[in-house]
Amino acid sequence: MAGDNGRDGEGWATMGEVAARAGVSPMTVSRVLKEPGRVRPTTRTRVEAAIAELGYVPDAAAGALASRQSRLVAALVSTLAGSIFASTIAGLGAVLREAGHELLLGTTEYSSSSEEALLRAVLGRRPGGLVLSAGQHTPAARRLLERATRGLGVPVVEIWQLPERPVDMAVGFSNFAAGRAMTAFLADLGYRRIAFVGVLGPDDFRGLRRHAGYREALAERGLGEPRAFGSGGSGGSVEDGARGLAAVLERWPDCDAVFCGSDPLAFGAIAEAARRGLAVPGELAVAGFGDFDYAGEAGLALTTVRIPGERIGRETARLLLERKAGRLEGPVVVDLGFELVRRRTA
Repeated sequence: MAGDNGRDGEGWATMGEVAARAGVSPMTVSRVLKEPGRVRPTTRTRVEAAIAELGYVPDAAAGALASRQSRLVAALVSTLAGSIFASTIAGLGAVLREAGHELLLGTTEYSSSSEEALLRAVLGRRPGGLVLSAGQHTPAARRLLERATRGLGVPVVEIWQLPERPVDMAVGFSNFAAGRAMTAFLADLGYRRIAFVGVLGPDDFRGLRRHAGYREALAERGLGEPRAFGSGGSGGSVEDGARGLAAVLERWPDCDAVFCGSDPLAFGAIAEAARRGLAVPGELAVAGFGDFDYAGEAGLALTTVRIPGERIGRETARLLLERKAGRLEGPVVVDLGFELVRRRTA
């Protein structure tokens, strides 16, 4: 008697059973799964129907062993909270899916030790590529990454940054230049007492570089000592932004502008300014970083730094696939830049 999956017996359906049901060879089934564009539409439709009827699931582990090429790409990002990496993951996943690869996500919560532990677990799955958003790695994690890429041929891409010493490849922008540019932009608009609210924990390399750019711009324009508050936490929430602005105004009540290291921090700062009866931007200008959806004109109309998040993801996937195909050699660093967006908050 046939089971619920339309075949006799127990266990997983096989590629041979799918081929028999569709009236094609196992090689054609394999091609439909890996390179569907190379199969005639009518044949592809029959194979896909057979796959659906039999509930066939390809054995990815067996395929990787047979070809010595894993189609699993692991991405370890700092956080999935908010939407800071959402567009990057979307772009990365879209290109990988088109190429028949799978994406495995993990979060480090801005912890280098967590990244090292996740890296060990992921390497046990023998991935075909690694994507990392952390700017710094523990010495042990660095050794693991170097062995993976140089000894085992696993492509590694560090994203959302341009590290001085990339492990293998990097796609992103200069967080230092972005922090410097926004601070200079505020100064050029006439603001002179510019504060910074950000996450300045030791593992948030990107936040530290934005802060360093802020300090550089102040020094270049002779705008006095930095007025900075760092939460030291992970990521930077709306609540952190509110607390950060409160702390800044407690110490420097004459601030006329605040540059926040992320858009959620800026949203919190705007809320805190409203609670204090401070007009934005009349009494206090606010700028953010990221250009999230709700930062636009239909939302809070936030002055911010726009990051090409989806392009970072797509370019990262392209580099991984090119490296795996043997068409790309040597270290690669791709700077996709950033854009300053002026809206009503400054």
